[in-house]
Amino acid sequence: MREEEPRPRPTAAIFMILGIIIVWSVLVASLSGIVTAWPWPVQALFYTIAGIVWIFPLKPILRWSETGRWRDDPPQT
Repeated sequence: MREEEPRPRPTAAIFMILGIIIVWSVLVASLSGIVTAWPWPVQALFYTIAGIVWIFPLKPILRWSETGRWRDDPPQT
């Protein structure tokens, strides 16, 4: 049986995703001095939104990892 060569795009995508997580967490943590002065419900909302927003860049990265394209092809008419 022949072993399959590792593909470089999925490996690169993993490092891109880890980079996004690191940069985003440092950015959010750097705002903690400001956020702690806010009332707790506003803090909770901020951290909830911050915990969700980092997910949005993942779809194009995962698509690129699988297909080699950053965007979906437009529908053919």
